[in-house]
Amino acid sequence: MRYQAHVEVRLKPGHSDPEGETAAKSLRDLKYEVEMVRVVKVYEVTFDAESIQRAEEEVEEMCRRLLANPVKDTYHYDVVEVE
Repeated sequence: MRYQAHVEVRLKPGHSDPEGETAAKSLRDLKYEVEMVRVVKVYEVTFDAESIQRAEEEVEEMCRRLLANPVKDTYHYDVVEVE
């Protein structure tokens, strides 16, 4: 079966987000009253797996091994079957 995972990776609280800080400053310079901007990486991964459970296990492994750094990142994902 074919599955698609939507993975969001964001920095843990307390870690510097220079890209978000730059975007927030630029938005303020444009006269938007923003308090904070945080950058979130989004991955869409399409792959084959035997079952939804196996697909979720594989996505968890992908996150731990490559997509997120456990020292500084948190992640969340959703997996759905696609045609």
